[in-house]
Amino acid sequence: MKKIDFRTDVLPLKNELYRLALRITLNPAEAEDVVQETMLKVWNRRDTWHEIESMEAFCLTICRNLALDKQKLAHNQASLRAAAHEPQDHPGSIDVADTAANPEQQAVERNRIEIVRQLIDQLPEKQRSCMQLRDVEGKAYKEIAEVLGISEQQVKVNIFRARQTIKQKYFETEKYGL
Repeated sequence: MKKIDFRTDVLPLKNELYRLALRITLNPAEAEDVVQETMLKVWNRRDTWHEIESMEAFCLTICRNLALDKQKLAHNQASLRAAAHEPQDHPGSIDVADTAANPEQQAVERNRIEIVRQLIDQLPEKQRSCMQLRDVEGKAYKEIAEVLGISEQQVKVNIFRARQTIKQKYFETEKYGL
């Protein structure tokens, strides 16, 4: 049986947990809170660590569930604000490294990346989470299935549908300007 150490086995997952939480909540401050709550929950369950087969999957599952809870709470609060006609705060966009050669190309590239991000944000949660874990985190289908509590086939279907949706909507967006 492997002895699990918080510093070497759990703490290094914080960036991965943050990216997953950010993809779900779409709010950097909320994502940070989710990661902190995840770390606390994992620490509080340290007595059962010896029963856990994959600490990474365990942490990602807790993070995903907490992020979904935060997202639902934020959605409910936004609905209440909308009903009361209060203004809503919108989180700023995340900066992207500029890789284009000139300012015009940089602007076009930033615009394309922002469009894709917006399209990803519009995906259903399961598709968004599957894409995040596969395309950003590089997780195997089996690991994603374990984290999300679905079959590997469902993971593949969700990723396929997400990619197809983004591709279709992106081309619709591009054609609209012509």
